[in-house]
Amino acid sequence: MPEQRLHIGKLPADLLASFLGRIALDDTVVLGPGIGRDAAVVRVGERLVALKSDPITFATDAIGWYAVNVNANDIACLGAIPRWFLATVLLPETATVELAQRVLDDLAHAASSLGIALVGGHTEITASLDRPIVSGTMVGVFEREHVLRPELARPGDAILLVRGIAIEGTALLARECARTLERALGPELLARCQAFLTDPGISVLGPAKLLYEQLGPALRYLHDPTEGGLATGLHELATACGTGIRVRQQAILVYPETEAVCRVLALDPLGLIASGALLAVVAPSVVEEALRVLAESGIPATQLGWLDPDPDCRILLTETGAQPLPTFVVDEVARLFADGGCT
Repeated sequence: MPEQRLHIGKLPADLLASFLGRIALDDTVVLGPGIGRDAAVVRVGERLVALKSDPITFATDAIGWYAVNVNANDIACLGAIPRWFLATVLLPETATVELAQRVLDDLAHAASSLGIALVGGHTEITASLDRPIVSGTMVGVFEREHVLRPELARPGDAILLVRGIAIEGTALLARECARTLERALGPELLARCQAFLTDPGISVLGPAKLLYEQLGPALRYLHDPTEGGLATGLHELATACGTGIRVRQQAILVYPETEAVCRVLALDPLGLIASGALLAVVAPSVVEEALRVLAESGIPATQLGWLDPDPDCRILLTETGAQPLPTFVVDEVARLFADGGCT
């Protein structure tokens, strides 16, 4: 019987969960690995330290900016402050001095913009690569001992969608598929999509810090939907919390720019890599306060849904009724590239 092939993108959740369940952890580990747990927390002496590692494999343009921001986001989702970053930069055999300098400068600029120190890593020219890959490790610290974790969530808690979708996917596709999209969208709309990388931007440090400081224990858990988009992020959130989930389709904010890009490339926004958005699980009693605090800072947010006591419940509520929350085996960007990329 032939061996089962894996798809491009994340490992299947059941395969990863099976592996993680066999890992032995010692008592210094405060928060270990798991589905929907994108960073770890360990105790070092009297201090809690947050740790995160993530590669950038889809993007080529501004790859250093992506690498720093997506790693910093997962540190912030714990309630920690990202402080130090180590980058492994792998360049193809065709790389020029100019390309290497551009990637390194991009890393330094991104780190500096977030108050993060770029403290080391590794660089090399690697055989068999057709594009640069940057993998990073971020280290963060806590100002107080309140770690946001899925175990704090409970059925009935509200789920907020902070900002819309899909910021990273829109920026990435506008930059990687520029010629195709410019023909369909025109230069002005394309430029706006490309600018999504910094406006509204893929960083969630601001809203994560704001909710952490303002809501206290009523903020249970934060999760940023990345590869696989909002739909995959919601599945991960439910798995991590050990609950079901009910989501209102009308509460999903999809940027017009995202809709335009997805229409041209025949992609589904719900499965498009969505860094820049933030999923927040909060106590029902603070929903109005959370939305008010965010609105006062100019950050759009909606009450997306709530946690259901039935772990098997993964429901999308539409105008015509309830249906299963969509599942994406691979991110829509990965699917596009696997199918031949931009035409």
